Amino acid sequence: MSKPITGAAVMMLVEDGKIRLNDPVSRFIPEFRNLNKVAVPKPGPQAGGGGRGAAAAGTRGGGSPPEFDTVSASREITIKDLLTHGSGLMSGGLGNSAAPQRSPTDTLATFIPKLASVPLDFQPGTLWRYSGQAGFDTLSRVVEIASGLTYEQFLKQRLFDPLGMKDTGFYPSADGASRLVTLYARQAGALVRNPDQDTGVSRVYFSGAGGIMTTAVDYLQFAQMMLNGGQLNGKRFLSPKTIELMTSNHTGDMVNGQFGRPARGMGFGLSMQMVLDPIAADLRVGTGTFGWAGAYGCNVNMDPKENMVSIIMMQTPTGPLQRDFENATWQAIVE
Repeated sequence: MSKPITGAAVMMLVEDGKIRLNDPVSRFIPEFRNLNKVAVPKPGPQAGGGGRGAAAAGTRGGGSPPEFDTVSASREITIKDLLTHGSGLMSGGLGNSAAPQRSPTDTLATFIPKLASVPLDFQPGTLWRYSGQAGFDTLSRVVEIASGLTYEQFLKQRLFDPLGMKDTGFYPSADGASRLVTLYARQAGALVRNPDQDTGVSRVYFSGAGGIMTTAVDYLQFAQMMLNGGQLNGKRFLSPKTIELMTSNHTGDMVNGQFGRPARGMGFGLSMQMVLDPIAADLRVGTGTFGWAGAYGCNVNMDPKENMVSIIMMQTPTGPLQRDFENATWQAIVE
């Protein structure tokens, strides 16, 4: 559930006047001016040649070329495209085959510019496709450039410390290491230790897409701040209008049926999903609930109608349990 925190960080800098939602990403990362191609399927043999308006993709590392052609992008990707998963940047399509490999020593500053070599999966703004890692890690780098701080420093100074989120960061403190949960994966009907337990933590690459560690109590502080219209315990972090903008639907019905989302009743705001019609979506939450389903089964819902936050943190994905948790929580409201 790192992405909503990254969304809030970006919007804090929007309020500071340092970022505009319609800014091209290249304003902050000049290499992204070269991110001007969209990957398309290679034509069949009957089409001949490289297809109309298409240019053959380059060869990587002396091997065979990726199985796609490229066409020109209609425009550059923007900050809003990244926040709404409308950029096409490494969103599970053809372009992923050209993705660079990140080394253990890479930082956001050294790695994110390399993404400019990856063709987009679709024309910017035309689809909703989940960019699990690249999109929000790119936003993390934009925050660094706009603020002059590392992403870790920015979150600590502007969000985590003021909100009292003492157990939240990108790697465990010395006394927190022993409190880390064990992640599991399902194999042949059994639970086995997930290898991400050992490989997913970095002290140099601060991933705003999925690198933040926290506790339910800590995350509640952030979620309650969002639900309160941007303030908590007398401290203001975002304006009510900014929260309203973040939690409004920016994608029409494009998110419906995508990446495990229900086929109807859903929308997507700036870094968070929206429940527009819980009956159509078959979800046991209130109309207007916003939040995100994180990795390994973590889930947060913020329900303005009931003024309620619900958080569940699991160690392996179990969709039905999330729904059971929602049902148990919301049916307990009797007045």
